Amino acid sequence: MATLFTRILNGELPGHFVWRDERCAVFLSINPLTAGHSLVVPVAEVDHWLDLDVETNMHLTAVAHRVGRAIMETFGTERVATVMAGFEVPHVHLHVFGADSMSDLDFANAAASVDQSELAADAARLREALGGEA
Repeated sequence: MATLFTRILNGELPGHFVWRDERCAVFLSINPLTAGHSLVVPVAEVDHWLDLDVETNMHLTAVAHRVGRAIMETFGTERVATVMAGFEVPHVHLHVFGADSMSDLDFANAAASVDQSELAADAARLREALGGEA
């Protein structure tokens, strides 16, 4: 059975994409901690990050770095955090989001819901900062 993220990657479920290449995609979290909260997800359906091949792991990190700079530039945050927890969906994903304090890293503070038009606007701003379309 395909994971929730695989279904988003395959277009079976909606997602607000900001980046896509042959190895991974980046789309916005539907429960963001801060504006622009992005998920870097490998195309390969892998549950635990330690099971990723090193090259894919390095690629995810490189993409997260680029997305993090775009988040900082777009949303004016002081810092950008990355978290790879892996509890919510059994598919490796790297959270990338603006953080101005340690409290911004508390997933209990994630938005319960966000208007889809707001997510679409944030995704468009990030795509522009990244130099193109997802």
